[in-house]
Amino acid sequence: MNDLHKALGEISSIRMQVARSTEFRGYGPATLATTSAFAVIAAGVQAWRVPDAAHHLAEYLAVWVSTAVVASALAGVEVNRRSRRVHSGMSDEMIRMAVEQFLPSAAAGLLITIVVLRAVPGVAWMVPGLWQVIFSLGIFASCRFLPRAMVAAGVWYLLTGLVLISFGDARAFSPWAMGIPFGVGQLLVAGVLLGSAKKGEHES
Repeated sequence: MNDLHKALGEISSIRMQVARSTEFRGYGPATLATTSAFAVIAAGVQAWRVPDAAHHLAEYLAVWVSTAVVASALAGVEVNRRSRRVHSGMSDEMIRMAVEQFLPSAAAGLLITIVVLRAVPGVAWMVPGLWQVIFSLGIFASCRFLPRAMVAAGVWYLLTGLVLISFGDARAFSPWAMGIPFGVGQLLVAGVLLGSAKKGEHES
């Protein structure tokens, strides 16, 4: 029985090693392009409902947190569906690896938001920029199993986040300070994935 457990453990380890050396193809370009549209729509909703986000922070957060939840749910469903089809028997390992790479940055973004709003609400204007910087770190962490060009998306979000932080005031709460970076950024991600998929088909 011990030999059986050892063998199963070795097989599991081998599968994880293979997964770590395989490009993850569970993200769908069309779905990520749709999340880009969500960002633009959310910016429009914010401009209409929360014109002065600095004085209506709860509504501002409600708009963007809701957008993030919907976009994440949509992407999650697509990742599960595509991974089952593309990676077949390795899908569970590939999905687990994708989650492990991005989850720490998502958790950090949530915790930083809570701490800033509760402990130092006077610098809440930093939150939009911090979100984008932290999102970029999630992309950089995921680049090891995504197309190399995905680094460009990480750089984009890092730069836009730093620009927002450099504003140093409530201008960072502008509807388009989130809408444009995420709208363009998600289109960039979708474009990289689409280009990689077409390259793979050509090589096949």
